[in-house]
Amino acid sequence: MPAFTLPSPAKLNLFLHINGQLPDGYHSLQTVFQLLDYGDELTFEKSETLSLTYGGPQAMGEVDFEDNLIIRAARKLQTEAGQALGAHIHLTKCLPMGGGIGGGSSNAATTLLGLNALWGLDLSLDALARIGIQLGADVPIFVRGQSAWAEGVGEIITPITLPERWYVVIRPDEQISTAHIFSQKDLTRDTPIIKVAAFLEGGCKNDCQAVVLKHYPKVKEAVDWLSFFSPTMLTGTGSCIFAAFDSEHEAKTVFANRPGHLEGFVAKGVNRSPLHFAL
Repeated sequence: MPAFTLPSPAKLNLFLHINGQLPDGYHSLQTVFQLLDYGDELTFEKSETLSLTYGGPQAMGEVDFEDNLIIRAARKLQTEAGQALGAHIHLTKCLPMGGGIGGGSSNAATTLLGLNALWGLDLSLDALARIGIQLGADVPIFVRGQSAWAEGVGEIITPITLPERWYVVIRPDEQISTAHIFSQKDLTRDTPIIKVAAFLEGGCKNDCQAVVLKHYPKVKEAVDWLSFFSPTMLTGTGSCIFAAFDSEHEAKTVFANRPGHLEGFVAKGVNRSPLHFAL
């Protein structure tokens, strides 16, 4: 098989409610994952050994080879196949790290689906999702490739059809510690459980946002600016914020007028992953 390239799309959490804390320390939650038509790319090529290279505007620094989610995903598939199959994988990194937009989880999912094709393993999506959950709670969302409602600790997933709106996504220059946010006493942990209909009617929020804005002034500054144009929310527990618009033109106009120090991108929300279209 010749080399081929697959997309590794971003996601947004359109809301995040924390419903309670479990005895094991994890939190029960509800959220909606909105897939985007923007992200990284991974190129796969057959090789005698397993190797990984990086490029792109958000190319990361040195990461331990075996700890990288892409390599960990490949190792899981090697175990499933029962042999040390080889591949050269090149990551073109466009998504910022630590932004809460699923870059690492999406890379792992694209690796699972890409190598499944390259190696001719013919594993089902269910099988790949079971491997994915061992790599991270969000990986199965990207494996299955549909925007979804999620609850429990994120493992109960129901596909959902969302309006395909346009999003301005801004990445303030902050590194947010999820552990720090969840250690704060004023974090809301008892938001009542809702139904999908309540989400579609609006009024949901990200329970982590108030704490993040209190402790990370650059995120607050970005939220204050973007909120002037449209209601703005934090995605997940990362530092990226987003606002929805009805047209590409409107979103791109707002983004073009952002303060010069703010990085980000404009993307369309989609119900089916670009990765699945490519495959």
